[in-house]
Amino acid sequence: MERPVRLRLFSELRIRNVGYEVSLCQSLLTWKRRTSSPVYHPFRPSVCQSVCVSEIISVQEEEEEKISRDDGSWKKIRERTNKQCSHSFTVSYVERCRQHRWRCAEVTFTCPQAVLCRRWVSTITEQLAAISCRPTHLLVYINPYGGKRQAKRIYQQKVAPLFALAGIGTHVMVTEYANHARDHLREEAELNKYDGVVCVGGDGMFSEMVHGLVWRTQNDAGVDVNAPEETLVASPLRIGIIPAGSTDCICFATVGTNDPVTSALHIILGDSQPMDVCSVHHDDTFLRYSVSLLGYGFYGDVLTDSERKRWMGPARYNLAGLKMFLTHHHYEGTVSYLPAGSGVGAPRDTSRCRSGCLVCRDNKKVLLERASSYEVDSDVDSENDTGDVDGWRTIRGKFLAINAASMSCACPRSPKGLSPAAHLADGTADLILVRKCSRFNFLRHLLRHTSKDDQFDLSFVEVFRVRRFCFTPRHCLSDSELELDPPDGKRQIFSQICRDHPACSCAPAFSSWNCDGEILPHTAIDVRVHCQLIKLFARGIEEAPMFDELASGRSA
Repeated sequence: MERPVRLRLFSELRIRNVGYEVSLCQSLLTWKRRTSSPVYHPFRPSVCQSVCVSEIISVQEEEEEKISRDDGSWKKIRERTNKQCSHSFTVSYVERCRQHRWRCAEVTFTCPQAVLCRRWVSTITEQLAAISCRPTHLLVYINPYGGKRQAKRIYQQKVAPLFALAGIGTHVMVTEYANHARDHLREEAELNKYDGVVCVGGDGMFSEMVHGLVWRTQNDAGVDVNAPEETLVASPLRIGIIPAGSTDCICFATVGTNDPVTSALHIILGDSQPMDVCSVHHDDTFLRYSVSLLGYGFYGDVLTDSERKRWMGPARYNLAGLKMFLTHHHYEGTVSYLPAGSGVGAPRDTSRCRSGCLVCRDNKKVLLERASSYEVDSDVDSENDTGDVDGWRTIRGKFLAINAASMSCACPRSPKGLSPAAHLADGTADLILVRKCSRFNFLRHLLRHTSKDDQFDLSFVEVFRVRRFCFTPRHCLSDSELELDPPDGKRQIFSQICRDHPACSCAPAFSSWNCDGEILPHTAIDVRVHCQLIKLFARGIEEAPMFDELASGRSA
C-alpha cells in the first residue's frame, strides 16, 4: 500500500491573473488551473503542471519596483494599481526540450498576502538547501584558444548568469598556455575550498583537468603512478564540462548534447555520473590517462598528420583523414588482453549506457570481487595466432587500426560512436581490432559509424570487452617472439624481409598512439581500466520515453 503524499503547502494563487491550485510536497511542486464549472469539457481540459523539487534552480520574491513599473499608459497604470497590493514570487526550474537539451524556465505566482508569499519562498528555499549534492563554490577554468575561441563569451553570456541565479560562487581562471589548468590543479589549487572544478573548453581542456586532478589525488594518497599494478584512488571532486571545443565528445556521450546551458544546469542540480579512466604505461613509466579513445594505426596517423596542419583549424582533421584513408597503411604487432569475463555484457549488445545504468552499477561490485594483480606472461602459445595464458589472450597480425574505447565516443558526426554499447563506468574498455583489408572494405567499416548497421559485423573486424591490454609493435618484438609466428609461407617471407630491412618501403615500421587527441611518445604500451575513478556533473543520457514524459509534465 502506497503512503499518502504529505503536503507541505497548498494555496490558491494566480499566474498571469488566472487562478491556480498550487501544492508543494517533499518532492514535487504542482500547479493546476482552477475551473469554475464542475462539468467536464473535452476541449477545455484542466491544465496541470509539475516540477520535481530537485530540479528547481531557485526561488525569488519579486521586488516591488519590478512589479509596479509602467510606461505611463492608462492600461499600465491600471495594472500597476491592481498589482501594488499583491505579492509574487518566481520559481526557476529545468525544462526539457528536444534532443536532450535543457533550458531555464520560470513561473511567477501571485499571492493575496505578503505573509503567504514569504512562507512559500522560505519553504521552497529550505527544501533546496537540504539538497546536499548541489555545489556552492566552483573552480572554473576557461580555455580562450580552443575550438572557435568562443569559450569566454559562452561562459559570460550563458553560464555565469545561471550560476549567479542559483547562488553558486565561482573562482574563474582564464588559462594562458597549454596544460595551465593541469599544472594549477597539481600544485597551486586549494581544492578543499571547492565543491567541484569546471572547464569551459573542449575535450583537450577536459583531459588537462583529469590529469591534474587524478595526479593530485594520487600524490596526496601516496600512490605511485608509475606502477601499472597500483590501484588508483578516486577523486572526491566532481568535474563539470561546459562545451566550447570542436567536437566535445565527452560532453555529448555523458549528457546527450553539446549545449552549454544544458551542461550548466546539470552542474547546478549537482548531478553525478561516475566515469572510468584508463592509465597508459610504457614499461614502468606512466605516460597518460585516457577517458575516451586510444587509437593506433588509422586514428594515430590522422592525428600525427593533422598536427602538422594546425594552421587550418578544425578542417585539418577532414583533410588528414582523407589522406590517411588513401595511403592505407597497415602495421604488424602483438595485442595481449585480459577479458572482462562473464556478467559484464558484450560489445555487440543492443543495450546502451543510459542514465541510471544498471550495468555500470552492478559491474563495479563484480570487478572489485575479481580484483587481483595481473602480470603479462611472455610465454605464449607458439602454434596458434591466439594464445591464452593465465586468463590473458594474445593476438598477432597486421592491423589497419587498433582502437580502445572506454565509452561510446559518440559525437554529432557519429551519433553511435566507435563502440555503441560501451559503458561509462563498468570498469572495462572495448578493444577493436581492424585487420588488414582492402580499401573498399575499410571504407565500409568507417561508414558504419554513421549508419544503423552493425559496424562489427565484418569478417576483418574483431571486438573484445577487456579490463586491460598490452600492445607491442613488430619492430619491438624480440627474435624469440618473432619465431612464434604461424607457419604461413607468405607471412614468414614478409616477416623475414621486415626483420632484415626495417626501413622497408612497403609500409611504415610503426604508427603512433592517439590518446584522447594527444600523441604518445611510445608505441609499446600497457593499458589498465580503473573503474569509476572520476565523477562528472552529469547523469548520463536519459532514455527517450523518460525524457518525453518529464518534458511534457503531468496532466490531469
